[in-house]
Amino acid sequence: MTSSIPSTRDRLVLNAALLFRQKGYHGVGVAEILARAEAPKGSLYHHFPNGKADLALAAADWASAQMQRVAADAFETSESFDTGATTFCFKLAKLFDLSGHWDGCPVSSTLFEGPQNQAFREKAASVFTGWIDQIAEYGRAAGLPRDVARDRAEALFIGLEGAWVLARALKTSDPIKRLPRLLGFAPGSGSG
Repeated sequence: MTSSIPSTRDRLVLNAALLFRQKGYHGVGVAEILARAEAPKGSLYHHFPNGKADLALAAADWASAQMQRVAADAFETSESFDTGATTFCFKLAKLFDLSGHWDGCPVSSTLFEGPQNQAFREKAASVFTGWIDQIAEYGRAAGLPRDVARDRAEALFIGLEGAWVLARALKTSDPIKRLPRLLGFAPGSGSG
């Protein structure tokens, strides 16, 4: 029988991801992560030999997987790229509302505010490229030519980063909800 209680490692990753999203990499100390995860200090270094930096990379992977699940949920049941993009934005707007209108992108909050090292730069590039590749594949599956699908996927993520920042400043998810229309992706906009 499998236990439903998350492992110490999983609790550390999840709680680190949530705290980094709320406070940024430098706004969170190891003691706070350990307390929130209800984990002993030695467990951090057991699972993450380089401490907070290794944990941040694992938290970015966790956050990336969450974003990929939201995208899959939005696009895999949509009849077109436009419908999938719109659904994706509305799902992210709902997550923004649930976060209390202030949390940042969990990957950006972690990797861009973390130590300036090669591992963090490579992880950021890998995560964002992975998201764009995934959305581009949904575009291809919807019948878009490869270059059009890639351009639309990049436009969506570039727009989402800006929409999220504006939503945080205005404390409303409206910019995220308006993004598909502004990009010409809203169903019925004639863009495919």
